[in-house]
Amino acid sequence: MTDDPDRHAMKMAKKKAARDKIMATKTDQKGLVIVHTGKGKGKSSAAFGMIFRCIAHDMQCAVVQFIKGGMSTGERDLILAKFTDICAFHTMGEGFTWETQDKSRDTEMAQAAWAKAKELIRDPANTMVLLDEINIAIRYDYVDINDVVTFLRDEKPPMTHVVLTGRNAHDDLIELADLVTEMELIKHPFRAGIKAQIGVEY
Repeated sequence: MTDDPDRHAMKMAKKKAARDKIMATKTDQKGLVIVHTGKGKGKSSAAFGMIFRCIAHDMQCAVVQFIKGGMSTGERDLILAKFTDICAFHTMGEGFTWETQDKSRDTEMAQAAWAKAKELIRDPANTMVLLDEINIAIRYDYVDINDVVTFLRDEKPPMTHVVLTGRNAHDDLIELADLVTEMELIKHPFRAGIKAQIGVEY
């Protein structure tokens, strides 16, 4: 590998020109349907990263948590302590399904969460609405996938971003979405007997 500054500069200039040409064609804007799925860690973490970007830009946003109960998490505690004026936060679940062990109650709570989600998405003041772990609620038929897809397709305001997280995203949701990221599990400390830790998982 040669360390020739002139050659490097010419190569980068050529790359920049090609990139600028591509970027000049990207002029549209729209509210995106964004799906974070897969077995790997980071689905909710990445989604909350976007929520905090909205907060940093003084853009109204909202979070609805499906499935997860009211346990303390860094994101939830920070938003509730500092940013309730710009980010509505609704924890609507009562815990993971293997803890609640009550399908009718889980369904009732998920339906209430979906009703709140639709209300927040319909509000054009919200730039982004995060539906955390809704994919799990869909997978267990607590929320009807056809209702979700139809609503996002027909009623979501044109400039509102909606982020949906959770494993096993439904194929119909993936087809509808504008952006889909699958987190792939390669290694996880849980398999080595290490429990979830503050600052990493919550």
